[in-house]
Amino acid sequence: MDFNIENEALYKYILDSIPYPIVFVDANHIIRFLNMQAEHWYYDQRGYDNLIGKSLFDCHNETSRERICSAVDKLRNHANEMYLGVTPQNYRFYLNPVRNSEGELVGYFERFEQNMKK
Repeated sequence: MDFNIENEALYKYILDSIPYPIVFVDANHIIRFLNMQAEHWYYDQRGYDNLIGKSLFDCHNETSRERICSAVDKLRNHANEMYLGVTPQNYRFYLNPVRNSEGELVGYFERFEQNMKK
């Protein structure tokens, strides 16, 4: 086993092993990372291209934008994971805060989980 993997590569391997889409967005709503499942979700299934460095709102409608902004305001005020509902594709949708060592919000990630109930 190769334990000389650089941290960045190791983190990508870990996030790519998660079986649902994860999209990391900085505090200004700029997409900074998509795991392999998120790339499939946004690029292959939804037809987007090259989202890294673009606004999260380039791939969300106005209703979603308002819901996300409201949730992020709560995250800025130290809320934890926010459940935002179920997508039309039947995934539960969450926002999770990412904080620095001082507890300040540096970004958040979208997390989707398959909703087994139909």
